[in-house]
Amino acid sequence: MTEPAQPENKAQFIGVALVSFAALLLELSLTRLFSVVLFYHFAFLAISIALLGFGAGGVFAFVRRRWLAQWSTAVVASASCLLGSLLVVLALFVVLHSRITLELSGANFAKLTLLYLTCAAPFLFCGVLLSTAFARSVSAIPRLYGADLTGGAVACLLTVPALNWLGAPNAILAAALALTVSVGIWSETAGWRNTSAALSVGFVALLVLNSHGAVFDVIYAKGAYRDKAFTEFAKWNAISRVEVVNVNGLRSVVIDADASTYIPTIEPEHFHGTFWEQHDSSAVPLLVNALRPHGDFAIIGPGGGEDILRAVAAGSKNVTAAEINSTIANDIMRGRCAEISLHLYDRPEAHIHVSDGRSFVRQSRDAYDVVQMTLVDTWASTAAGAFALSENNLYTVEAFREYFDHLKPDGILAITRWEFKSPREALRLVSNAIAVLQDIGASDVTRHFIVISDGPLDEDGKAVLVLAKKTPFTPDEEQTTLRHLEQFKSVALIYSPSDRTRLAGVHPTDPSRPGNAFAALIESRNPVGFARLYEYNVSPVTDDAPFFFFTLKLRHLISHSALEKGLDWKVNLGVLVLLILLGISLVAVLAFLLLPLVLHAPARGESPWRLLYFVSIGLGYIMVEIALIQRFVLFLGHPIYALTVVVFLMLLFSGIGSLASRKWLPDPRRVWLAALIIGALVVAYVVALPLLLPRFLGIVFPLKLLASLLLLAPLGLVMGIPFPTGLRAIAPQFEPGTDVNGRPVSSRKRIEWAWALNAASTVLGSVIAMIIAIQFGLKATLFSGALFYLIAAGLSRSFSRRT
Repeated sequence: MTEPAQPENKAQFIGVALVSFAALLLELSLTRLFSVVLFYHFAFLAISIALLGFGAGGVFAFVRRRWLAQWSTAVVASASCLLGSLLVVLALFVVLHSRITLELSGANFAKLTLLYLTCAAPFLFCGVLLSTAFARSVSAIPRLYGADLTGGAVACLLTVPALNWLGAPNAILAAALALTVSVGIWSETAGWRNTSAALSVGFVALLVLNSHGAVFDVIYAKGAYRDKAFTEFAKWNAISRVEVVNVNGLRSVVIDADASTYIPTIEPEHFHGTFWEQHDSSAVPLLVNALRPHGDFAIIGPGGGEDILRAVAAGSKNVTAAEINSTIANDIMRGRCAEISLHLYDRPEAHIHVSDGRSFVRQSRDAYDVVQMTLVDTWASTAAGAFALSENNLYTVEAFREYFDHLKPDGILAITRWEFKSPREALRLVSNAIAVLQDIGASDVTRHFIVISDGPLDEDGKAVLVLAKKTPFTPDEEQTTLRHLEQFKSVALIYSPSDRTRLAGVHPTDPSRPGNAFAALIESRNPVGFARLYEYNVSPVTDDAPFFFFTLKLRHLISHSALEKGLDWKVNLGVLVLLILLGISLVAVLAFLLLPLVLHAPARGESPWRLLYFVSIGLGYIMVEIALIQRFVLFLGHPIYALTVVVFLMLLFSGIGSLASRKWLPDPRRVWLAALIIGALVVAYVVALPLLLPRFLGIVFPLKLLASLLLLAPLGLVMGIPFPTGLRAIAPQFEPGTDVNGRPVSSRKRIEWAWALNAASTVLGSVIAMIIAIQFGLKATLFSGALFYLIAAGLSRSFSRRT
């Protein structure tokens, strides 16, 4: 049976755009839901799931095209949208009811497999629809591809508002609603339209009913049951799910069911001698308040306000704080819990800004006595990947340079981190600070540090405070430190400039010898050389590879002891998940994309060079996109903003480029020219972005959006050309045969295969891009993307030899 050709009409372009909108809204919302219900490493699965589903749909449409040929495109599209919308609801139910822990067990593997396949099913039907529409409308490919990318771009534009207003579960239901509406757009009969209308009304009612989590809400998170009896308040936004939890009268703000911060319930005037002074998380960071009791403070990530409380209680009259999460700052600390915290955020000494830390510091024109961060984690990240988007660029050498630039001449950088028996995180802070101090001209860095902890480093989970001063610590400041240790008996001195006895037995260039790792690192004056010999990678971290929490060395990946359940088990597991995901992606691509094509007889005669072209541009596109997203995290202030803005601009302008591709390249065999231009532009971005973005980091957010537009539009335009032009190049001439309406059609279509291989390459490329970024940095990732476009330019020469 031959395939029915697709007559052109406006409805098909609207239908393609709406399906693309629904699919990308679902994908982005799943990243937010996964980072709460599962662990932030698994947020990366949403991208892999979506790409695999699309590719599998293309393969199905190719292999079963004769079976699909008995129905018109309208029927195929309507049925695909209907089934896809119902499967979205099933996927949401499975995600919320999956109790997945960090244990590497068979039960967890089975649950993850079920979750993976269930969530991939809606994307599969979207892939069937889109690849079928493309294959049956070869002449309209540029406009269809433009509609596809435009729909995705609109989804990126609306994702942040949808997550803020609806929350992740309802945003996913909104994606299902969009699919049911598209049933009516594609349909040609009253029956389909009536079904679309009835289901749409039902989904709207479900959205209203679920506005407060009445039907779909978080049941299990991070492998544990979430008991609502302790939850006084819960709210989703684009960057987190924030709860106020009350346990025995002690309230804390919980972010993504993981990171938490206490809400103090005492006036600063009554602080001393109370629980809020004595408990572990205060005793260590309080030292900087003792050293600068009346100083001007800049606090990054104040959360529930403990740092603010300590500063005001010590005597500071000027405490400026940058809190990135507006729900914490406005809805909780200035709203629901304002009276509970005794209006801590509204005190005259406190000046609260809703902003990310780096942008706040860059924009500030003030100089401070102290820049402070206390246990600011990214485990509750909105990560769109294991390590992709999981870092927030607060812990890089460039960030430390900015902190030091905003300190007064004798100012102190005070950062508290959780530490381990074998130090690594706080130790890496010291490495960053050494690099910056040496860069700004410190002659002897050994006198610029004081390090304390909440006890000897004989077990994991101790809070360690690293104080790095622009000028050497004075004897009086060291005496103040000793008095602080006398007051808080649990606090231990790890390093002080005059405490030379702690260096006994430590070789400055051989940290493998027993002794104090902090003293050895500081005395070595060579953080890179120290890290080369040390058990963990504690070398300085830069914005090009901002993976501060990734301290494992290659040998750790095959060592069970390094991956055991310690305090950084979640970080270590991220490495394992990334590698496992690469294996799963390879198996999935082989099982669902390549083998069906290889075993399908009509596919075996196709030229491999032409199809490898689509693999190359798929790898190139996803590598460039992921590297740009990570690069713009710092500039735009948060991973979710980088994700939505970069993907929105890339899809929008790639869509425009697709629409213009037929005019710009009427001969598809000259697509090599576009691939060469893309390669050259990407190389130019490698050089230009690190120079341009930091210069504009301090501008207001609307201007950042405009700058992002100006930077990404040219690249996006050209990157929209190779795929639709390549499809035009491989589209065969019409052969004898007619469809159900008597129109001539091709008996051998290659479009679905190209679509599937392009999707397969993006599944693998998304993982490979992060592996390259972790090992070699973002510049290397962009270079790799440029290389694949250059390879595609060479492969496109096979288009001139058409059969």
